[in-house]
Amino acid sequence: MGQMTSRKLITAGERLRDQVAHALRAALISGELRPGQVYSAPGLAEEFGISATPVREAMLDLAREGLVEPVRNKGFRVTEVNERDLDQYTEIRTLIEVPMVGRITKTASREDLEALRPIAEEIVRAAREHDLIGYLEADRRFHLSLLALSGNNRLVETVGDLRKRSRLYGLTALDSRGELIPSAEEHLELLDLMLAGEAKAAQKCMTRHLGHVRSLWAKGESEEGSAKHTPKKKLDAAC
Repeated sequence: MGQMTSRKLITAGERLRDQVAHALRAALISGELRPGQVYSAPGLAEEFGISATPVREAMLDLAREGLVEPVRNKGFRVTEVNERDLDQYTEIRTLIEVPMVGRITKTASREDLEALRPIAEEIVRAAREHDLIGYLEADRRFHLSLLALSGNNRLVETVGDLRKRSRLYGLTALDSRGELIPSAEEHLELLDLMLAGEAKAAQKCMTRHLGHVRSLWAKGESEEGSAKHTPKKKLDAAC
């Protein structure tokens, strides 16, 4: 296919299927796999140097996450996310996360909130180092770990699913302009407000953060479509 760089997948203690899924997510983030394009399991397997079975299984995992969709007798098409999708995902997240932040501010212990600081700092560090996979993973852990303090596992699962469907788009262009860093730093601001017991201010911060993220996705997605492909960091270590 000529689309993906060679990847070394053998890692002790992790299923090959999971390793392939991680590598495919990395390829989505880096732009090696493009929205709207169809990729076959045998073709991707050849580039990985493995059989088609774990690739097909990994693609089915991504299909359940809404990242790709099966195309009969051809393979899998990378899901395209439009403006309406992003608006709806952001609206649902706002309805859930903003009031929950206010509630958690009032109920969570200082120790539990402080435990999130290393993750918030990791988000900022990844943004500064242009580590897109590290950024997304740390961002996911921060938001879902914060919501987990509510004790509502179904709520965490719902937000996690929404994030999977929207989080991969537009990052490369945003990173090239340094616009991920301000968004990353908002996690520390939010945490400080919650630790200070400022529930209403924390809610306003979360509202601003989600709105900021939404505007960045839209801006990044539109510009990435017209930007020339630029070299990316090798992603094997992060996969």
